Amino acid sequence: MSAPQQSTEAEKNIEIWKVKKLIKSLEAARGNGTSMISLIIPPKDQVSRAAKMLAEEFGTASNIKSRVNRLSVLSAITSTQQRLKLYSKVPPNGLVVYCGEIITNEGKERKINIDFEPFKPINTSLYLCDNKFHTEALSELLESDQKFGFIIMDGNGALFGTLSGNTRDIVHKFSVDLPKKHGRGGQSALRFARLREEKRHNYVRKVAELAVQNFITADKVNVAGLILAGSADFKNDLNQSDLFDNRLVTKVIKVVDVSYGGENGFNQAIELSSETLGNVKFIQEKKLINKYFDEISQDTGKVCYGVEDTLKALDAGAAETLIVYENLEMTRWTLKSSENREVVLHTNKLQENDRSLFMDKDTGQEMEIIEQMSFLEWLAEKYRDFGATLEFVSDRSSEGNQFVKGFGGIGAILRYKLNFEQLADDDDEYDDFYDVVERPALSTRVGPLHAAKDRLVRRLLRDYQAPYMVRPSTDSIQSHDSTTEEGCGDRIALCSPSTIQQSDLRIVAIAG
Repeated sequence: MSAPQQSTEAEKNIEIWKVKKLIKSLEAARGNGTSMISLIIPPKDQVSRAAKMLAEEFGTASNIKSRVNRLSVLSAITSTQQRLKLYSKVPPNGLVVYCGEIITNEGKERKINIDFEPFKPINTSLYLCDNKFHTEALSELLESDQKFGFIIMDGNGALFGTLSGNTRDIVHKFSVDLPKKHGRGGQSALRFARLREEKRHNYVRKVAELAVQNFITADKVNVAGLILAGSADFKNDLNQSDLFDNRLVTKVIKVVDVSYGGENGFNQAIELSSETLGNVKFIQEKKLINKYFDEISQDTGKVCYGVEDTLKALDAGAAETLIVYENLEMTRWTLKSSENREVVLHTNKLQENDRSLFMDKDTGQEMEIIEQMSFLEWLAEKYRDFGATLEFVSDRSSEGNQFVKGFGGIGAILRYKLNFEQLADDDDEYDDFYDVVERPALSTRVGPLHAAKDRLVRRLLRDYQAPYMVRPSTDSIQSHDSTTEEGCGDRIALCSPSTIQQSDLRIVAIAG
């Protein structure tokens, strides 16, 4: 589950959202007796040590007097042992395992077996057998998920540090000998002042260069925010200097005055920035949603909201930033109609009880359920295919609360203006045509380029009245003689967008 080195901040936020969702479901789970095992193995520990400990626990559990509880505990330990066998060594970020039997809302027993590598190192060793899963260590991991950079400057030197949760690290520090202001010099006073300004300038330049070395890795900023601190005007000079990298300037979230330099100044800067650090996610959320609201107020047409329009924007490749409420309760259903066609349905909690939504309009029978999954999980898996970025927001800020209540908790900032009414008209015409002939399964959700191909294919199908799709290879091209269709004397062979490479779109028209 650990993110690759080149993963973006948005991708990391998605990993965090997945862990939050897992914690929420695990905290709600309860079982009978003490048959729910929570096991956390920190990095650099040995799988063999944990396996040996479980073997000893198995022997101890064999002496439990209650037969039902004994069998449940032994079953959970066995499941945990089986999970450990999947790993030859502990992953770089550690290993988290949850196994046991839980009681569902219907009163039935259900086995839970979960193992994963957290998105960042978890320095906790834990083994508990209880009537609930213990997720405190995972919650602490979320609380300290962001790392902040500090630059402390005064007349004696500079210090570069980071803060992640409760862990404070000094990355680099150096001393400097700057000349002080004085009234001596006579005719040389201007020269002394010029030398003093030159040394101050060189000092600021050195700090700016070291800031890039310490806070930018592989051309990406490696901290969530920057705090500039110090006495006098050094911190302000750095913040306003053209020498300070623009990527770091955008990350500055607070500038504070401290009475000391060095480590004492670092500690004081942390105390003075505590409120800002606690609300940094709110600041990011406010900026994102305010950008969304600005597009609406300026009437640019480059926003959409609601599930239907957002999915249309994704299909068209127009969605640049997808904004979704992190607790949006929506289910994505993949159904099969009587004609073996796939139908996708999205429902909220209330709509799930309306079985009329699941009925086949042709037969009046309930359609077969092929797949049921959380709509948010589907988005988290598929958003890259549409060329969009995915941002989860909460309802704890006023802007987030307004977005959830006023816009349904889902929307997108678009790359360009999109005419949703025209898209709806195109879909209606396409559906009307396939009331007569069989509609092929167009792959409209495999990326912006493929979506554009699909729109072209739909128009050709409508214009040429050709209901069949074929593969792009010349040896497998099929054609359909549509002279039987009234008013049409052409033949056409088309390529399925799902089988076409992004650099190769072949649509073959054959004169009739």
